[in-house]
Amino acid sequence: MGTTPPLLKYFRSQLLTQLPQPKKSFAGQTVIITGSSSGLGFEAAQHIVRLGVSKLIVAVRNLDKGRAAAESIAAATGRRDVIEVWALDQADYASVKTFANRCQKLERLDVVVANAGTHCHGPFSLAESNERTITVNVISTLLLSLLLLPKLRSTAVQHKCNTVLTFVGSFVHWMTEFHESKANSILEELRNEKAARMHERYEVSKLMLLLCFRQLATELTQPVAGRLTTSIVNPGSVKTPMARANPDLLIRLLYHPVFRSTEVGSRTLAHAAEGHLDTQGQYLCDCKPSPELVRGREVQEKVWTELTAEWEKIAPGVMKNI
Repeated sequence: MGTTPPLLKYFRSQLLTQLPQPKKSFAGQTVIITGSSSGLGFEAAQHIVRLGVSKLIVAVRNLDKGRAAAESIAAATGRRDVIEVWALDQADYASVKTFANRCQKLERLDVVVANAGTHCHGPFSLAESNERTITVNVISTLLLSLLLLPKLRSTAVQHKCNTVLTFVGSFVHWMTEFHESKANSILEELRNEKAARMHERYEVSKLMLLLCFRQLATELTQPVAGRLTTSIVNPGSVKTPMARANPDLLIRLLYHPVFRSTEVGSRTLAHAAEGHLDTQGQYLCDCKPSPELVRGREVQEKVWTELTAEWEKIAPGVMKNI
């Protein structure tokens, strides 16, 4: 974890760190950003279009909001013809698989920024037989990534280039004890409404995402030609619509004096999308590799084993993509 206490590191990052503007060209590349109709994904999309991307796919649950976002990006950058809006609802496995199948028809796929997520402030609810936050933030996020691995690899080989798969995580992964990990079945415990600890469900989802990313990064084989770079990025505390909707008093107190603007926070996503070789398999904070402030290394294999079985039920044979 390093010698710097987590809270000191957090405030130093939020208040004293100047994040660099992204500058690397995306010319000739096809980039997907999920959850890009607002917030971090929207701002990252603007950066990437400005940096010359040949095709940007705005992957969104609400097509009307996606089209409005695309219009805003086009107006800001003057590049209307490079943006496409595709439907993707991560609360619906059929939608995830349909989206992935559509991606196989692309001429190339260079970068996937897995940004879509939810922070449920309302009552407990299920999506695809699991608690909604876990379905959207963990199961579907990784399912889509697994389904897109062959296309990312084939692009790297065919064009002898570096392709990128990056996940949007969060520093809040260390803010949960992950009590559900002690149960015989983690997923079963997480979908138990009577035992649900919804006040920390978002934190649990980000910890599970980090644990799975770490396992995935160790298991991925590299293409024969080119390279596939995988990373997970912590954008810090950002003034997103999701953060504004959070009823937590501490969040409301810190929001204006401490939280970053969405544009500044999105620089971390654009940096991860650049796929620098030193980011391979890394947790990124402030646009550079950083130690994970993580608890629960001992449950990594347990989480991965349960989710592997879940992904195979949804899309039989998907684990062979690794």
